[in-house]
Amino acid sequence: MNSATIPAGADFSHKPVLNGEKVTLRPVGAQDAPLIAAIIDDPEVRRYTGGAHLTFHHRGLEAVYAARATAADRLDLAVVDNASGEFVGEVVLNEWDQHNRSCNFRAMIGPGGRDRGLGTEATRLIVGYGFETMCLHRIYLFVYAFNPRARRVYEKVGFTTEGVDRDALLHDGTWVDAVRMSLLDHEWRPRGASARL
Repeated sequence: MNSATIPAGADFSHKPVLNGEKVTLRPVGAQDAPLIAAIIDDPEVRRYTGGAHLTFHHRGLEAVYAARATAADRLDLAVVDNASGEFVGEVVLNEWDQHNRSCNFRAMIGPGGRDRGLGTEATRLIVGYGFETMCLHRIYLFVYAFNPRARRVYEKVGFTTEGVDRDALLHDGTWVDAVRMSLLDHEWRPRGASARL
């Protein structure tokens, strides 16, 4: 069981590079805005993130990702396919509750990164960093009920269903539930590639 506490003054301002067999996670920056915009524009990404009705502007994304590159309260990492060198998505630990050693997790994988285990490995790498380096106790997420592929990834990594937020998203005139899942430090068992800093 991981009962350690985060050292005084520790935060997410250090942005690591995490290396796996299939993917490398690296810090995001303003230069990634065009790549992120292309992924956000993918219809499947829009559907599964609940952002079908949102609009994004490249200049706005540049400012957002420039700020995320130095943020001390969150960790946004680009997912890079080791085989092609292609930027295929991002994984994020945010909504950090330092006192309770808790973070939200979210992922966004574009068309170039699907169905090859890249998202699973990226999830394991950042979750491992959260538990093993940041001494988190709990990592939680929400996944929409119409996204079973993502839910299978989270279950493979070890996340457990906690409950359902009913009718959390209105998508194309239909209400969709959001499934709440979490993983605790004593449940974390690294599988496959683990982060090498």
